[in-house]
Amino acid sequence: MAKHKGRGWHSRLLGAALGVTALAAATSVWTAQADTTAGQQPNAPVSVPDSRHQDGPVTKVSEEIAHASDRGARGVNITIDDGPDPNWTPQVLQLLKDNGVKATFCMVGTQAQAYPDLVKAVVADGHRLCNHTVSHDTAMDSKSEAYQRRQILDAERMITKASGGVRPQYYRAPGGAFTPYSRHLAASRGMRPLGWNVDSKDFERPGVDTMVATVKREISNGPTVLFHDAGGDRSQTLATLREILPWLRQQGYSYGFPVR
Repeated sequence: MAKHKGRGWHSRLLGAALGVTALAAATSVWTAQADTTAGQQPNAPVSVPDSRHQDGPVTKVSEEIAHASDRGARGVNITIDDGPDPNWTPQVLQLLKDNGVKATFCMVGTQAQAYPDLVKAVVADGHRLCNHTVSHDTAMDSKSEAYQRRQILDAERMITKASGGVRPQYYRAPGGAFTPYSRHLAASRGMRPLGWNVDSKDFERPGVDTMVATVKREISNGPTVLFHDAGGDRSQTLATLREILPWLRQQGYSYGFPVR
């Protein structure tokens, strides 16, 4: 699975993750500049308690990276990464509602903590939550298991608290940087590792026509399509979704969720 997105943005977000408490009052984590992650101690204790820190039992799911849709061979999974964002997420939610589409939102922990009302809005509209780590470090697969554990479990706690108690059902490694350990840990917490089949490339903003053509050309590769609702100007994403969602229905596809 190819990694995506530029490292400069990720280093800023990594720095922002260290100030998660203050971020609730910040305008956006994307504006944080200092990268102090390197100063973390690799064996620092995990700040998330055991499975009892959330209501109800946790059921382990498969460790295999999911790509299929629960709607079968003609199903499509729309996945939205990196939010929530106060500008773009409400517009994405409205567009999905207008088209009768349910999606999976892969949320960055610091963003969820900063904008809990948006997390609750996503849940209220019937969408599913996915853990996208605390700080979206695309080099996670080269870091220690202790670091991976903090990124995954702290994000799970942040997202669950922001949602009002709804757990993320999936785990998507930033840039596809899965490891056997991270997949096992996520699955043990009830979060199915989640990949993608079609990368719309919306993070690069190549133009709406190019993005639409990419989705149309690559949807035969599999049902899970990657978009973003944060990290910059997402107007091209909105325009692409506005065109591609009705087109997929016209081709006989139905919208579902990734298998668990």
